Amino acid sequence: MTPARRVILDTDPGIDDALAILLAVASPEVELAAVTVTGGNCPLDQGVRNALGVLETVRSAVPVVPGVALPLIRPPFTAPETHGNSGLGNAQLPPPTTPPAQDHAVDLLVREIMTAREPVTLVAVGPLTNVALAIRRQPQIVERVHQVIVMGGAIDVPGNTTPLAEFNVYVDPHAAHIVLHSGLPLTLLPWDITSQVLLTQAHVDALLTIASPVTRLIADATSFYIDFHREYFGYAGCSINDPIALALVFQPELAHYAEVFVDVEIDSPKSIGKTIADAQGLWKRSPNVRLVTGFDAHAFLELFTARMAALAREHPARS
Repeated sequence: MTPARRVILDTDPGIDDALAILLAVASPEVELAAVTVTGGNCPLDQGVRNALGVLETVRSAVPVVPGVALPLIRPPFTAPETHGNSGLGNAQLPPPTTPPAQDHAVDLLVREIMTAREPVTLVAVGPLTNVALAIRRQPQIVERVHQVIVMGGAIDVPGNTTPLAEFNVYVDPHAAHIVLHSGLPLTLLPWDITSQVLLTQAHVDALLTIASPVTRLIADATSFYIDFHREYFGYAGCSINDPIALALVFQPELAHYAEVFVDVEIDSPKSIGKTIADAQGLWKRSPNVRLVTGFDAHAFLELFTARMAALAREHPARS
């Protein structure tokens, strides 16, 4: 059996971030080294509590490491209309009893990547502030990390936060600029792809046939998320962006890719955060990302729901 890939999940726990944490715990191909947190979907302190609460739901001792609360330059920008005031929709988790790690996410990223016996995979599904500052702190992580999978950007579709920009990049476009120009081995999963991968109420109802705090968390969190997607986008379900990025760690064959140069707008007030892919090579720049251009949504949703069901059976509701 292939050894599990050591993964750091850098996140801003929101709803789909919570689902990515659950998928990481449920996947034997993943050795989850840490969940690092930045501000984004909700403020940093709330995101840390959410990550701890999700991990306690499945009795996981994976450390949660607080990182940077604010974007590098711009003011903070959160998404209560998307993820609810707590960041987890309608889910009501008890206050976590486990404290966060006495560490800083930037320090942990540098230490893990530089000292790991086997190369680390970084999955970054929030604003890229922690990652950008880790590069600034220790540029050698660019050569040492195995792979960096980023969920962010809108390439050929409208943004989900402005007419042009996707949320993660919009929150900290300057951090995204640092990461895109760093030389990291980047796989970029854009909103173009994830917006088409919808967890529906039928999926949730099927999971609810298993009585478990896992299925209750998924149902309560996604009920808010499904309502948001219906109101704002007219979708019959919710885009579960972040678990897709996590799945690419161990099932990269779910996606089709293209090697392209991608940049981000950081100067224009109206288009700030817009990601641009030079598919025609007009800028004469070498590719800096492996861009996800297609995805098997059906196979992924089968994988995701099967693993959530298995995780729920491991953690049945207490009678």
